[in-house]
Amino acid sequence: MDVAIVGMLMTPLMLFLIFVAPIWVILHYRSKRKLNEGMSKEDMDRVRDLARQAEEMRDRIRTLESLLDAEHSNWRKESR
Repeated sequence: MDVAIVGMLMTPLMLFLIFVAPIWVILHYRSKRKLNEGMSKEDMDRVRDLARQAEEMRDRIRTLESLLDAEHSNWRKESR
């Protein structure tokens, strides 16, 4: 009986070790390498562009808030 159980467990284990484990290891180290490489030039350009857009938006919001403060001093209380 013990030999039959060992035989049943060996087949899936061998299939795992032959097919799944090598692919798993390759994909794992490929993703590690990509993380270590950092961002690509396109990614860096995109981050800079997004940061610039965020600063422009912040300036616009400040301008809008100052206009609202000048024309409707209690707009902050009304919006809540």
